[in-house]
Amino acid sequence: MSQANSEISGKRTNRGNREAFLQRAIEEPDLSWRVLMTLNVFRLIVAAALLALFFGGGEPHAFGNRLPLLFTATASAYLMFGVIVAIALTRRWAPVNAQAFTSILFDIVAVSVLMFTSDGMASGLGGLLVVFVGAGSLALPAGLPAIVAAIATFAILGEEVFSGFVGHDTNYPAAGLLCAIIFAMALAVRPLARRIQMSEALALQRGVDLQNLSELNEYIVQHLRESILVIDEDDQVRLSNASATELLGVTEPIRDQALEKCAEPLADYVRRWRQDDSLSAHPEITIATAGNSVRLNAHLAPLGKDGDRSGPALVFLEDASLINARVQQSKLASLGRLSASIAHEIRNPVGAMSHAAQLLAESAGLTSDDKRLTEIIQTHSGRVSHIIDNVLQLSRRDSSQPERLQLRPWLEEFAQEFSRTLELQEGELSIDRVPDDIDVRMDRGHLRQVMWNLCDNAVKYASETGGIMVEIQAGRIATKGRPFLEVCDLGHGVDPTTADKIFEPFYTERSGGTGLGLYISRELCELNRATLLYLDRPGGGSIFRIVFADPERWEAQEPE
Repeated sequence: MSQANSEISGKRTNRGNREAFLQRAIEEPDLSWRVLMTLNVFRLIVAAALLALFFGGGEPHAFGNRLPLLFTATASAYLMFGVIVAIALTRRWAPVNAQAFTSILFDIVAVSVLMFTSDGMASGLGGLLVVFVGAGSLALPAGLPAIVAAIATFAILGEEVFSGFVGHDTNYPAAGLLCAIIFAMALAVRPLARRIQMSEALALQRGVDLQNLSELNEYIVQHLRESILVIDEDDQVRLSNASATELLGVTEPIRDQALEKCAEPLADYVRRWRQDDSLSAHPEITIATAGNSVRLNAHLAPLGKDGDRSGPALVFLEDASLINARVQQSKLASLGRLSASIAHEIRNPVGAMSHAAQLLAESAGLTSDDKRLTEIIQTHSGRVSHIIDNVLQLSRRDSSQPERLQLRPWLEEFAQEFSRTLELQEGELSIDRVPDDIDVRMDRGHLRQVMWNLCDNAVKYASETGGIMVEIQAGRIATKGRPFLEVCDLGHGVDPTTADKIFEPFYTERSGGTGLGLYISRELCELNRATLLYLDRPGGGSIFRIVFADPERWEAQEPE
């Protein structure tokens, strides 16, 4: 019920907005100004034509035979009035209603005088008042057209009465018919004017709506992650977004340019695709950019009727390397599940071999070579068992129980346990610059595993330089305020060329390593909405930074 009421209310609001818009457009005098300017052009032409006919024609004159001097004076004054009105309309000296009413009154007076100086109704000049009163009524507010028509009627009848009084010929039936036509025109034009104004207002509104829709479409297209090109039948680019421009390696706008200039292989394929219906609409194309070559997957969609390929076409572009990367990720995920299954199956046999090697080593009568072989079996069995444990951890990473931790007390407890387990000397692992007020939100077991992996790596790599010095620091990122935790060492650091590979599974630079420690650590961080980053340490060494999610914001987003 409430939804129906809201829909009815929305319709009423839209209808009210539309009517208000139309009313504002009707009240705006743009149409009135145009009508007055057009009418004044007609006025100037009439005045100039009357003077030309009078001075250019022979005797008897077509107009002004009764009083030639008064005729020429009135026509000249009428012409000057038209010039003055043209200036007034251009500069808009007075409101449109005042200028319209004044101009029509002068038209009535001037035409009436010109009729009297000519042959009255027989001259035909009275018909000009139909034009002036009718057109002028378009610019007058409601009520005034009838008043103007009445004034014109009195003027025409008065001219006929005065002509009869001075002895000239009269034609009262024609005058009455002309007055009736003027009245009918004045009364009919005003509703027509309102309808014209409403039509213009509606057209203006539709134009604004279309402009807004065009801008909205442009905004949506430009902010789509998909790369889009629209080409016409001549393979000119009519529309493109920033993603497509970046993918094609073009630095300048490509709209209204030939497709061949910005992507020649694509343009060549589109040309052949238009001519040969058997060609696929989903080709893979190599685009040579300024820095390298990019493999693109293009998807061509005809925009013409019935899939006509000769007309405009919509082109979707995809980076083939990204698609291949997603496929590779899917393969890795499948491989991870398979590895977890295999690891679970071989764990028990490996444990049995390790136990058998231990028992064999305790047997009497073994030579030194035999004992060396049992040590090799035990060492590699332990390594395989460690790999199996890491793979199984990856398969169980979905379970997470984040909790809010006060960082400094937790780090002090962790540092004490880690130092005692690895038998570190005092000062080899230190907690430095960890504020007391920093809280983080993470699974306690996951945080311990990540920190143990990072600190264990730091100790192993730092020992290669001759001295162990591992520092743990914490703080907040200045711009976003998110808490972070860092493990710093003074080892050899990471080669910049391979820095982006250290978080990949099974990648290691140390003999005996599994290559899963950092990968598991990053996965556990992401499971808790945190991020694990590697940074170069000034002066040598490495920094591994855990950037936590803001605990306040996380708790606010959790459903109750």
